[in-house]
Amino acid sequence: MIPGETLAGLGIGATDIDHVGIAVRDLDAAVRHYRMVLGAEPVHRETIESDGVDEALFAVGGSFVQLLAPTGPDTPVGRFLERRGEGVHHVGYRVRDVAGALEHLREHGVQLADQHPRRGSRGTTVAFAHPKGFAGVLVELVEEGSATEALGEDEQ
Repeated sequence: MIPGETLAGLGIGATDIDHVGIAVRDLDAAVRHYRMVLGAEPVHRETIESDGVDEALFAVGGSFVQLLAPTGPDTPVGRFLERRGEGVHHVGYRVRDVAGALEHLREHGVQLADQHPRRGSRGTTVAFAHPKGFAGVLVELVEEGSATEALGEDEQ
């Protein structure tokens, strides 16, 4: 098999590692540190109100390092930081079709955190699978492109 190639009709259709999400307490301090370490500027910053996070993305090859700071203590990343401290929060896999990937996982008994695709940062469509289905790793499925096109009007 060629690296990045998937077996037709099998699996979630992952085409790449989209990003590694890293939970941090202080986004500005983390951005300064990663700027120094990577020698690069963030390519995207966004507040995702629905997830309760502020994010900064650094491009690394065809993927990203996603720094995530909670907007409050009672958010998923805020609770993660309280329990585990700073560090890797999740891995994002780029897929061609989030809805199809969710259906595949559901059919194979993988526990899901999201039952339906939703809007992500950068205009992507995303969904999370529970860590119990991936050896303790929270997994985000990421579909590039317009979330408006991928989601129905009631799901935006």
